Amino acid sequence: MARSGGLDRRTFLYGSALTAGAVTLGACSSSSGSGGSGAKPGAKARKGGSGRGSETKPLPAPAKFQESPTLAARVKSGDLPALEKRLPQEPYVVPHRWLEPGKYGGNLLLAVPTANDLQIRQYMYGHSLLRFVNDGLDIVPGLVASWESNADASEWTLHFRSGLKWSDGQPWTTADIMFWWEDMVLNEEHPDIPPDEAKSGKGTIMKLTAPDERTLVMKFDAPAPLTAARLAGYVNRGNGTTWMEPKHYLKQFHPRYNKAVSKNWATADGEFEKKRDYSSNPQSPTMTGWRLKSYRDGRQAIWERNPYYWCIDKEGRQLPNIDTLTFSVVEDPEVARLQMQEGKLDYVHGPFNGLTLADISGFKKAEQRSGLDVLLWDGGSGTGSMFFFNYDHKDAPMRKLIREPKFRQALSLATKRDEMQKSIYFNTGEQTTGTLSPKAVEYQVNDQGRKVYHDWRDSFVKYDPEKAKALLDQIGVVDKDSDGKREMPDGTKLKIRVDFPADTTKDHQQKNNLLKRDWEAIGLTVTLNPIPPDAFGDEWASGSLDSQAAWEVGNGPDHFAQPAWLLPIEPTRWAPLEGQYFALRGTPQEHEQRDVDPFKRTPPRMEPDPKGPIAKMWKLYDQSKLEPDAVKRRQLAWEIDKIHVTDGPFFMGTVANTPQLVLAHKDLRNVPRKENLALGGFVNPWQHPSPAVYDPEAYFWANPDQHS
Repeated sequence: MARSGGLDRRTFLYGSALTAGAVTLGACSSSSGSGGSGAKPGAKARKGGSGRGSETKPLPAPAKFQESPTLAARVKSGDLPALEKRLPQEPYVVPHRWLEPGKYGGNLLLAVPTANDLQIRQYMYGHSLLRFVNDGLDIVPGLVASWESNADASEWTLHFRSGLKWSDGQPWTTADIMFWWEDMVLNEEHPDIPPDEAKSGKGTIMKLTAPDERTLVMKFDAPAPLTAARLAGYVNRGNGTTWMEPKHYLKQFHPRYNKAVSKNWATADGEFEKKRDYSSNPQSPTMTGWRLKSYRDGRQAIWERNPYYWCIDKEGRQLPNIDTLTFSVVEDPEVARLQMQEGKLDYVHGPFNGLTLADISGFKKAEQRSGLDVLLWDGGSGTGSMFFFNYDHKDAPMRKLIREPKFRQALSLATKRDEMQKSIYFNTGEQTTGTLSPKAVEYQVNDQGRKVYHDWRDSFVKYDPEKAKALLDQIGVVDKDSDGKREMPDGTKLKIRVDFPADTTKDHQQKNNLLKRDWEAIGLTVTLNPIPPDAFGDEWASGSLDSQAAWEVGNGPDHFAQPAWLLPIEPTRWAPLEGQYFALRGTPQEHEQRDVDPFKRTPPRMEPDPKGPIAKMWKLYDQSKLEPDAVKRRQLAWEIDKIHVTDGPFFMGTVANTPQLVLAHKDLRNVPRKENLALGGFVNPWQHPSPAVYDPEAYFWANPDQHS
């Protein structure tokens, strides 16, 4: 069945197609849509901005629109067209149930490490073709008003809103996407590469065409069932895919249109790259709610409302409500904390500023002085601070031991997670063996999904040092020389290094200290090994390090849209050389250097054991990429989860789904509380771009004149 429209995480993965409206990640095979069927079961909208979740069926625009007084004055003076001419024919109506009618005006004070820091773009979802709502359970329209795919999801047609405009008032059309595709991605001189959503289940690149100014067609040589979910993820023109650039502005800096352009045009220092950065160049047009007004490198960036922003609230008010955002550069995190406590900031998205639960007490004490409320949104991590061995360790005996499931299971059983939960996470979250996010749509869809999650979470979570010792005894990791320490099965010394980047945060270091203590208690020799941050990646990918102990699983809404934690597909996670091998499949390099030691190949890579767990995972994953039926695809995801139980843990978690801090001024409205969010929040993963998914453009000051 064909699918259409808006897609939510849950709808996309689940099972039946929606004929109209948004798509739920769990409810479709291929897909079409423009909005969906509604909220999380049991969620009830309440008056006064206290509702929960978001509508998934597109809301109709009211008959009359409203605009900021500052823009109305510009219209009156002839400096701007009328509002009706600035908005698209069908503006996007922000659908969150917690929103109350706003007020225009005021300035919002924020802090960033650099004036064009990537986190600034995480506040703005304006370039996204599709959007996540309900903490990733649903996908709804964005710049795309509706879409459909054929039965096997090998062809997708996107229909964009009519009348969209860039922030300089020039029309936005599909030519701006084709400019990115043809003049950047397909241009060998430019570093942009085809993103995941541009590839079929076979990994081949799509054919992209634009039949007219509002229609885009993506044709694949095989099913591409994850297209909608991938189009909604990340922030486009931010930490995600570029997807569009203002052709009318940038073509003057591109050699195809201007032969006088210098040869270094596409380098980081080239004029094209500098001019297209809308976070440092005020002249670069944008589709976001705010546009850059002024930029002082190392000092400050001021963003002002975009007169042509294409989103409104339910009352017809063009967003954003707040006039300006002032991002001041504060490089030292401790100085930033002091500014928070002294009331010099109005809004703090904790994950961007390195805030942890240990900071709550200080902010509570400073509440009267700072004027900031302390909010807690669920992070959605599947692990908390985690640990995993290098499954592709360079040393053969150590690699053999690491690949023995009982060895990894023993260490998990020897870990006192209850103490970590108390001392690091202040009794929040849930103890876990380590899984993908508990927010994942595969675990939300039905009781079977919840059971799969709980089975994985609880598989080796219970503290049982005696069982841990017995498992080590079974595999020959015993004290052979009566020195009180266990040796390798061949009698050589066993030393476990807990490797981590030297600049890792305190919570990871605290956890690592506890791991050392717990594992030494069962007779193992453990050392903590901080590594220079710049060297960590290369050493890891080459198999030189034992472990990684300063990360956490922050995957997105569904298993397969971003599966790097689920199975090795790239070289930064738990099986780096096999991940690198996967990444090169289908390329000429796949068949090169076959007679070279895997650790001496360029880049280092190795084939998996054809009968081992990774080969099984890859086979299931390859099936999923070609499976248009969401129910069958979900079953494949669960099968991979079960391999993590029988052959894992491949990564070891501690405490999952702990809260993230958000600080908001007491006078700031429409900032959601945990109880407003469909799943309590989903802050951790980049794929679910927070706070952009909660539309900060709808935030407003109760007393704007006091915040100018």
